[in-house]
Amino acid sequence: QVQLVESGGGLVQPGGSLRLSCAASGSIAAIRSMGWYRQAPGKQRELVASITSGGSTSYADSVKGRFTISRDSAENTVYLQMGSLKQEDTAVYYCNTVARKFYEYDYKSSWGKGTLVTVSS
Repeated sequence: QVQLVESGGGLVQPGGSLRLSCAASGSIAAIRSMGWYRQAPGKQRELVASITSGGSTSYADSVKGRFTISRDSAENTVYLQMGSLKQEDTAVYYCNTVARKFYEYDYKSSWGKGTLVTVSS
């Protein structure tokens, strides 16, 4: 599978901003999409934002207008700029990609290990 390494999590005050990064590696031939999911304690993992190879984006209603996803295709890296953070944004954020490796035919989903974002005063 493709390896994903997330960075940028941490503690931030309500109303603050944070940027997450996720770099994909591992003989990648093509990426169909990259995205961010999150899982808060006691809750199911949910999609936060995603971006396709063509640049189309989608967001959870709860983060629209506050979060922005972007991608550096040359570096196989995806970013999540988070603003106006709320306590309810506290969660472990996971990077996901649907990609195909060289010498493989199928696109497969891969996950990072997650990075913790804590919004608290």
